[in-house]
Amino acid sequence: MSILETIYSPADVKALPDEKLPELCSELREFMVGTVSETGGHLASSLGAVELTVALHRVFDTSRDRVVFDVGHQSYAHKILTGRREAFGTLRQFGGIAGFPKPCESIHDAFIAGHASNSISAALGMARARTLAGADYNVIAVIGDGALTGGLAYEGLSNAGESGEKLIIILNDNGMSITENVGGIARYLSRERLKPSYRDFKQRYRKFMSKVPGGRGVYRFTHEIKTAVKETMLHCSLFEEMGLEYAGPVDGHDVCRIVDVLEWAKTVEGPVVVHLMTTKGKGYRFAEERPDDFHGVGRFDPETGEIKETALSFSDVFGLELVKLAEEDRRICAVTAAMATGTGLTGFADRYPDRFFDVGIAEGHGATMSAGLAACGMVPVFAVYSSFLQRSYDMLLHDVAISGYHVVFGVDRAGLVGADGETHHGVFDVGFLATVPGMKVFCPASFDELRSMLRRAVCEETCPVAVRYPRGGEGEYKDDAGCGAAVLREGNDITIASYGTMINEALAAADQLAEKGISAEVVKLGRIQPLDTEVLDGSLEKTHRLLAAEECAAGGCVGERLAAHILERGIQVRSVLLLNLGSGFTTHGNVAELRRQLGIDAGGIARAAAEAVANG
Repeated sequence: MSILETIYSPADVKALPDEKLPELCSELREFMVGTVSETGGHLASSLGAVELTVALHRVFDTSRDRVVFDVGHQSYAHKILTGRREAFGTLRQFGGIAGFPKPCESIHDAFIAGHASNSISAALGMARARTLAGADYNVIAVIGDGALTGGLAYEGLSNAGESGEKLIIILNDNGMSITENVGGIARYLSRERLKPSYRDFKQRYRKFMSKVPGGRGVYRFTHEIKTAVKETMLHCSLFEEMGLEYAGPVDGHDVCRIVDVLEWAKTVEGPVVVHLMTTKGKGYRFAEERPDDFHGVGRFDPETGEIKETALSFSDVFGLELVKLAEEDRRICAVTAAMATGTGLTGFADRYPDRFFDVGIAEGHGATMSAGLAACGMVPVFAVYSSFLQRSYDMLLHDVAISGYHVVFGVDRAGLVGADGETHHGVFDVGFLATVPGMKVFCPASFDELRSMLRRAVCEETCPVAVRYPRGGEGEYKDDAGCGAAVLREGNDITIASYGTMINEALAAADQLAEKGISAEVVKLGRIQPLDTEVLDGSLEKTHRLLAAEECAAGGCVGERLAAHILERGIQVRSVLLLNLGSGFTTHGNVAELRRQLGIDAGGIARAAAEAVANG
């Protein structure tokens, strides 16, 4: 029996002898690679954090102590060690365990994760709550160096240093976010990696003086002298200048060494940063060699590292088309927030490196920098996931829209994204983009429409404009009906309005309805802000019934605005039915399954339409 097969809870990790810990780490990696090769997931980050995770469970009690993971990409070993090993094969599947920490899933998950740079802020809030309640537990924030490119991390660090709260911040430094880190913080941490000897001596000296009679007083005296000299003659570390104790760099793959450092960190009465150096993809050669490929990976062959081929995606088409446009106009720039591969911009970066800007995990900065580019005559195209664009809402309003700058937003992963779940579904941009004055929003339903809509957004529009498109490839609909509204199928009994790839569900629903003798007219909306209603008005004059089918949250959905338009114009209709994702959050699972569960697939649309027609 393997060691891992004997681990059912963190208590079992604590019971292992020290010499067994490296073997446990090796088995964890083998188990993760085997499982994720079938389920897909965020592999490289989790492989790099195995020793850290084992050490955390060796030192702390996560049922009481609060460990807050930043992003949560590195949480797989944590899930396995906290009673979810047998369920790990259901990772990211509908009804299975989530790909990120989730408090409703386990008492050991302190805080939901999915977006970067927030762990320090959340952990500081927990530490302050502990102090206010007079409780006694440890609070630990785990943050990667990639997440330190996000401004929220520095707000948290600054406030943590000022607070004096007992808080342990673990910097998991692998030199990567998804691709190689950019910016000054990456260079700073590279310098810090070169100084382990001083920190080792400092820890040995402190431990020795604590055992010598009168040693604590001597230590305090020499510490005050050292601090005065350092402040006068030397430049302190960034963290120390913010008021945090600093320990490191430490080998992040020496599990016993990490345990020792964490035991020390528990004794510090105040905020402390423990700096670990790790290797993304550690222990699996293919992930170490290609960490960006194995960051968020689909199914692959664990023996060869060969990733199962995927079909052409909307992201691929976006990137290829943008390169063509950049050939025609030297003003066109591409901006990304540490997601060049995910948004299809690697080709642009290779072809036009002087016009490609990776701002790191800093979507707000990316939006405002794009406004600055536009203000001085450039045509910036900011490719960003829908769920991450949420972080730029203030900048969209204040820095882009007020001045009406021509910034193009390539809103990737719009709609349901599948296995990543609540934190990654792009289902709120339809509502919040509609509140931005002067913004235009186009929704291609096919690759050809993406090409034509992107060209129009970049070359013809002069206002803020978004082109939103889903993860993955196109469906049965492969035509180009233009940027406006169009009738794709004639009918007399009910109008089904939709946009994006949901138009495939609408057309399939019309086929099902035809088998029941119900004639459905399908209207595709190419632009959802401002709404193009002329074609829809003509359709409703015939059918007098509207069903709006959308893959977005209910609040601010297109159906609400269409209903308001019908009321304002006094259009006579018998019924208006809105099918969308409702007002809650949608769990993880594949997109087809989620659509079926939520009643927005072809079958759900057909049933709702048939009922509306039957009710008059």
